[in-house]
Amino acid sequence: METPTMTQAKHQLPQTLEPRNPGMDLDLDWVRSAQANTSAIERRAKTLPGRRSVKKDYQAAWLCRAISCIDLTTLSGDDTEGRVRRLCAKAAQPVRADVLDQLGMGGLTTGAVCVYHDMIETAVDALQGTGIPVAAVSTGFPAGLSPYHLRIAEIGESVKAGAEEIDIVITRRHVLQGNWQALYDEMKEMRTACGDAHVKAILATGELGTLRNVARASLVCMMAGADFIKTSTGKEGVNATLPVSLVMIRAIRDYYDRTGYRVGYKPAGGISKAKDSLVYLSLIKDELGDRWLQPDLFRFGASSLLGDIERQLEHHVTGHYSASYRHAMA
Repeated sequence: METPTMTQAKHQLPQTLEPRNPGMDLDLDWVRSAQANTSAIERRAKTLPGRRSVKKDYQAAWLCRAISCIDLTTLSGDDTEGRVRRLCAKAAQPVRADVLDQLGMGGLTTGAVCVYHDMIETAVDALQGTGIPVAAVSTGFPAGLSPYHLRIAEIGESVKAGAEEIDIVITRRHVLQGNWQALYDEMKEMRTACGDAHVKAILATGELGTLRNVARASLVCMMAGADFIKTSTGKEGVNATLPVSLVMIRAIRDYYDRTGYRVGYKPAGGISKAKDSLVYLSLIKDELGDRWLQPDLFRFGASSLLGDIERQLEHHVTGHYSASYRHAMA
């Protein structure tokens, strides 16, 4: 498998960003025809961790690419302004400067910082001059069961506060009841409320029952104009998994083949080890190609992942593993 060089791994968006997915009319025939062969999907997913192995400089390059695709996240009830500012400082300098210099990766940053609405202004202020966007979770995150008009209003307030990306949660019962029109209408209105801010639709796949439901919900959200589809809130009992990822990225590929519009993918929750990030990156490369290995089309929703990647990069440069407490996130 072709692997990126260290230079190619730099955090650099394509010179011409993709046109936003404008959505399309709901095609129920397409949605209902979407199926998922669970046994085949699980069988393929089990082979993934052992099929791709990258070592030494190549591994370091892949790990740097993973950093550039992280939405560095804090979504705790005890978040403070100080914690968010420290997180933003980590996003702007994700790895020790001397390590990055030895790797030739000076200027590497994470893809975004993701916070609750109340911390948007703090994050925007802390990230001034870095070029790192602020993403905000919205629409009654994580359950998405607050009054509908308040969910729509929350999106507007987050955009007004400076969020450039909005992570919304869908109403799971629409999927469980097969009410695709309701899901489409909801997603479309939320996309409109986001305005110029990009919208990531969180499917909460661990609560959708079947992989077929995941495939159909993915298609409906893309038809309604989602810029990204995202696995989870990180608060469910089951979050990002390889079978779910395989289903979602194949839906993305199908949508691109039919419409010509690229939609991004964000696995979130439970991805905390550097080796896991390599598996997800190789899956994206295999199924969607190199274009999706850019932060405008792929993100990890993670917090502890960065610490493990930093330890691996430091080991690559020095030959020694540092203690995990030396890589505190906030």
